Amino acid sequence: MKPARGKSDKSSAAARPDVFCVFRSGFRACCQGTAAITGSPWAFVTASLVIAVWLICGPFFHYSDTWQLIINTATTIITFLMVFLIQNTQNRDTKAIQLKLDELIRAVKGARNQFVNLENLTDDELTQLAEEFERVRRKAELKSKAAKASRL
Repeated sequence: MKPARGKSDKSSAAARPDVFCVFRSGFRACCQGTAAITGSPWAFVTASLVIAVWLICGPFFHYSDTWQLIINTATTIITFLMVFLIQNTQNRDTKAIQLKLDELIRAVKGARNQFVNLENLTDDELTQLAEEFERVRRKAELKSKAAKASRL
């Protein structure tokens, strides 16, 4: 028996993953893998060897413009791509840290729950909060000095 017209279309569409979701998942995996590889000592050694080979080849190419263009183009392309990779990795790490801190704030008795999602405050609100903490620090410092003086 065939399903009613329209129902199969909706259920098959719901079962198919969103193309953008699949792309993001693949991009995330690619960024994590690339970050792990490029952040390794072996990547640094490899890059250093590439530079050494390029330098050694200089005399054979008479230090021509083409010889310089090869390294300039390669490093520019790699740098351009690495900016996006680093930003993606940093965004994920920052989000994970914020979520962990939010959980700690919620879990610790006496912690102010209004500090959850603090990263969404304006710069002025963050400045006011920093000034409040500075006042609290100074007050605690004065109490500590007074307590030491009273013990003497």
